[in-house]
Amino acid sequence: QVEFVEFGGGLVPYGGSLRLSCTASGSAAGVVPEAWYRQVPGKEREMVAMISTEHDILINYGGSVKGRFTISRDVAKNTIYLQMNNLKPEDTAVYYCKGFNYNSGRAGWGQGTQVTVSS
Repeated sequence: QVEFVEFGGGLVPYGGSLRLSCTASGSAAGVVPEAWYRQVPGKEREMVAMISTEHDILINYGGSVKGRFTISRDVAKNTIYLQMNNLKPEDTAVYYCKGFNYNSGRAGWGQGTQVTVSS
């Protein structure tokens, strides 16, 4: 079951920028986005960035994106963003939003959005 919807993927040249956004599918209440992951074929899904739901006091980034990517949250819109700057070809992947459904007590995922960085 797809719990979240991602927007903003696309094709960008080396060194370019993109901003991804993620919100709950159908604007469902109690379904909160919390993190971005990415996956390339043949590899495991890896955490890119995560942001806590408690006043944004906890933010973590995967090592390869530190200093280039920024995660943020708009509480009123129940949306998280991933600002990606200085993109590199190795950032090419399907980016997934992950969050938590406080109604079911389960984590959930989006369907993914493709980000392609040309060299």
